[in-house]
Amino acid sequence: MLDLTVIILTYNEEIHIKRCLNNLKGIVRDIFIVDSYSTDKTLEIARKYPHVHILQNRWINYATQFNWALEHAQIKTEWVLRLDADEYLTDELKMELENKLPDFSEAVTGGVFPLRRVFLGRVIRRGMNQVRLLRLFRYGKAKCEVRLMDEHIELLEGHAVDFENEFVDDNLNNLSWWTQKHVDYAIREAVDLLDMEFDLTGAAETDKQKNISQQALEKRMKKHQYARKPLFWRSFAYFVYRYFFKLGFLEGKEGFLWHFLQGWWYRTLVDAKIYEIKKSCGGDRQKIKAYLWENYNIVL
Repeated sequence: MLDLTVIILTYNEEIHIKRCLNNLKGIVRDIFIVDSYSTDKTLEIARKYPHVHILQNRWINYATQFNWALEHAQIKTEWVLRLDADEYLTDELKMELENKLPDFSEAVTGGVFPLRRVFLGRVIRRGMNQVRLLRLFRYGKAKCEVRLMDEHIELLEGHAVDFENEFVDDNLNNLSWWTQKHVDYAIREAVDLLDMEFDLTGAAETDKQKNISQQALEKRMKKHQYARKPLFWRSFAYFVYRYFFKLGFLEGKEGFLWHFLQGWWYRTLVDAKIYEIKKSCGGDRQKIKAYLWENYNIVL
């Protein structure tokens, strides 16, 4: 058994939680579920598993909730893993963790895993570069960036190493759930892009200094470039790049839906939100902040 604690944030995850916990059975020492007052059977299912500890806290955002978990969970292991309820580790990654984790030097404080994305039951490989995320870290050596969108684990010291084998993002909810989730995401993504364009929070200058994974840092810098491109044109160009130039069309009907919905529809919705805000506020930072508070209860 690995000297490893897993933190899982949940809200109404009965469709996923059993698969997630079964996947971790026998390889990790402790699992902390930090729940935002689920109303389904999430906690009823979780209580049946040994070494699963349940905490509850009111949801603000992912970063705040995860950092709250780091402060309040009684973590007794050297290593911590961030995992979502709709994610799981491949057998190959489990074996790699067992082989590598005990032998890391003190200078190694994090681990970066490649992501396998599953959409409507199909593994989506083409159309995007492989995503690599820093999900493993020594307890006390990392925290989650506090930002509205696209938050990553940030190391406070040391460096991360790359793992070869994947973990899997495989959400089992239907498309109505998926699209509503992205409607909710859209305003946060819009605020993130507006922050990059107008420096609403002062965070733009610190992005280059973040100790997150190299790929996440490169993606963040590309996002800064994307924020300066013309509205609506950029979402269309992004879809064309993914679907045609990156060969997303080879992924069948599921690939079309994935790249169209996530790469064009969602990005266009984000731009529509930005257009709406700019139409009302122009480029006035204070007006934008006031608008976000009055209309979306977002404080910057």
